[in-house]
Order: sequence, then C-alpha cells, then structure tokens
Amino acid sequence: MPVDHGPHLDTPPDPFEDRLSRALHHTGGAFDADRRALAAGGAARGRRKRLLRRTALAGGAAGVAAACLGGTLLLAPGDRDGTPRPAPVAGSPTASPTAAPVTADQVIATLKGLLPEGKVSGAQGRGSDGRSATPYAQLVFDDGKGAAALSVGLGRVAPGGDDVRQLTECPDKVLAAYDACTSERQPDGSVVRVLKGYEYPDRRVDTKLWSADLVSADGAHVSVSEWNAAAEKDAPVTRPDPPLSAAELRDLAAAPAWRDVVGSLPAAEEVTAAPAAPGGRRIAGVLAALMPDGVEVTARGSQDGEFAYVVADDGKGASYVQVNVQPGMSDVAGELFGSGAETLPDGTLVAEHQGPGDRGDLVMWTVDTLRPDGRRIVVSAFNAASQTTAATRATPALTMGQLRAIALSSRWLALG
Repeated sequence: MPVDHGPHLDTPPDPFEDRLSRALHHTGGAFDADRRALAAGGAARGRRKRLLRRTALAGGAAGVAAACLGGTLLLAPGDRDGTPRPAPVAGSPTASPTAAPVTADQVIATLKGLLPEGKVSGAQGRGSDGRSATPYAQLVFDDGKGAAALSVGLGRVAPGGDDVRQLTECPDKVLAAYDACTSERQPDGSVVRVLKGYEYPDRRVDTKLWSADLVSADGAHVSVSEWNAAAEKDAPVTRPDPPLSAAELRDLAAAPAWRDVVGSLPAAEEVTAAPAAPGGRRIAGVLAALMPDGVEVTARGSQDGEFAYVVADDGKGASYVQVNVQPGMSDVAGELFGSGAETLPDGTLVAEHQGPGDRGDLVMWTVDTLRPDGRRIVVSAFNAASQTTAATRATPALTMGQLRAIALSSRWLALG
C-alpha cells in the first residue's frame, strides 16, 4: 500500500487514499523494482502507467489499477511501496457540495457511534472543512477480544468510470491473495464489496485485512478497513480475526450517516463508461495462442485493456506468464532501455532480465521490447502459478528464447 503507517503514529496517514489504492491494486500485480523508470516516465507524461514490480497485489506495494509487485505491470491512478499512490477521487470537481462541511471530530464521532460495544483509543481523523476533500477516521477498537485497527475513508468516484468496477468487483484470485469476497447490490442501488484478505499477500506476517467498499449510483465511496492487530503494519497480531464480521463491515459501510459526510464533498468528474475491457480479453487470447507446443494453458485473465496473464503448464508444474501491451511509450525509451539494450534491424529495442521474485523461492524472467511505433510489449514468466504463491518448479515453464519470441510476435500488431 502507499504509506505504511498505522493509527498509533503522530503523523496520520491517509487511510482513504491508502484503501482506494489497495482496492484499485487488488486487481493486479506489478513488475521488477529495478525498472522504476516506467513510473517516472508515466508521471512525467501525466498519464496512467503500469509500474514494474516483483510481487502481485501486495499488502504493501501496489501500482496502477494494480500496483507493482512480483512481476506485473499495472495500470491504476497510482501505486504503493514508494511509488505514487492514486488520488482518492476520479477527475476534478464539477459540482458543488450539497451539505455543509464536516469536521474531523464529527467523522470520528460518527464512526464511534456505529461500532458495537467496546473500548476505543487513538482516534484521529480529518473532516471536509479543510483544503483536502478526503475525510477519514481511524482508531483502535477493542471488543474485549484484542485491540484492532479500524478506519473509514470517504470520497467520490466518477459514476461509470473504471474505478467503480475495480472497487466493487471481486479480484482475480490469481492476481490477488484473499480468503473470501462478496459483491452485493443494495436496495438503494449502491454496491458493496466485502473482501477478506491479508495485509501482506505473501502471508509473511499473519496480519489480516478485511475491507468493505461501497459505491453509490451517484459516485459516493465509503471504504472501511479493519485488521487483527492494533496497527495495519509493524504491530503484533492480537486476535485470530478482525473484530467485525463480513455482515457488520457491510452494514458499517452502508450506514446512512456517511451520506451526509460524502454530501459535503464536490462531485467527481463525469466520465463515459468504458467497455468491459475487450482489449484485455484479446490480449489474453493472443498470449494463450502464442504458448509453445507442449504447454497447456490452465487459466487466463486480463485487466485494464493492457494487461493479461495465463497460467501455463508443460507437465512439470504451473508457471504464471504475464504480458503488458502499452502504446505510446517512445518518449520514455531512454528511461526503460539502457545502453545494454539490443536494437534490432527494424529499430525495436529489446532488454532481457532474469532475477528473483518477491518471495525467496520465486524466479522472474522478463523480455521487454519497444517497437518503433512506440508500442511496448513486456512478457514475464515465473516459476509459480502466481506471483504470491510458492514455487512449483525451479525455473519458469518458458525459456528466455520463448519469451522473446512471444514479445516480438507480429500478432501483437493486429490488436491495433
């Protein structure tokens, strides 16, 4: 996630931005950390980009619509683990608030009033009466079974925008590590997703992160998060599970009291609803078709129209293979490809990387290409069925030569 601070710190983090980042990133992975230039290039151009990173969907490092982990390039409004995080609202304000501003004390009091009986400590928050329109409250709650961090963030997202889908749909389990997820439409037309996951996707610490995200028809977004520790990070686990059940989380996010808080915020910019990622599905189809003979595709998925993956098996164990197809990347060629990059006769740049994944037992092999027309094709393979699960084999199912053939295939040009 973005800034890894818990409720006990003197300088409060922004849990709403953090939760939005988590939600957006809960649908993808990232790429190798040594290629941070991608993020820098994207920021310089002011458009959404996918970063590279070593794990997929991390509780402490996500990227655009995805963030950046084990080995996936993601596309979201920002990322975590030292990379820019996404803004809490989509677009710029186009409408005036419909309710009076609320103070931090009011937001905190509302949260306290909606909790079951228990002890509350370390409460802090922010209202909508300051320069930032991202009210939140966070505190430590103890129902007698152990102290637990709990937070709520409020904002708006653009109705019909990509953020709504990513906040309300259950993530792909190949890309995100979680135990359970439900997404339900409420009687008033809003949608609530409840996700039971972990602060760290690789489970290196047993800190659980359970969350509920509600998005209303007019773009109101309420994000509630709870942990089974007194802080989201760097605090010992105090109880087996967070204090609120899935139903209680859902009801807390759907509480009418939050509508007054959101009503004090400006509306997000209206956007035209995007199609259901046909580009991503086409990319997944091409990637599957390019698998070498003798390699079976056991699963596939896509995201954002630029990213897709398959799980490939050559009979010796599952291997996660991902591809990012990014247009218009010529202006960051210098940041992505150093002096050691190969230049083909047609001007295509090629860089190859072999290194570890985020887990100690994972291996990540990558072929990165940039064509003269600015189209970047990056293909990576792992020696595991995902970027967050244990290795299934010593090396990926595809060789570097096979990855290179996939990245340089002319079939990508047919995508337009």
